[in-house]
Amino acid sequence: MEKANKWRNLLLGLLLDGIGMLSFVIPGIGEFSDVIWAPVSGWLMTRIYKGRVGQVAGVVAFVEELLPGFDFIPSFTLMWIYTYLIKGGSPKGSNQ
Repeated sequence: MEKANKWRNLLLGLLLDGIGMLSFVIPGIGEFSDVIWAPVSGWLMTRIYKGRVGQVAGVVAFVEELLPGFDFIPSFTLMWIYTYLIKGGSPKGSNQ
């Protein structure tokens, strides 16, 4: 089950990073959409990655989405890389 969740989290992260980058595509309403997307992305990050690491990543995702011009940073994908490639496992305290 761990391996399936690992790849599910990657696909979900890529999708969510894509959603976060949509503000570049829609001129005029892009920055307004970030005001809505920033708290949603922070909350989703804490749901996908549990524990202290997920909380920190949630704050980082929130700030990154809220700041103008930083939408190109793939927060969810970077968190996946940190969790599964650098740290080498599942998020601590997660049910995965």
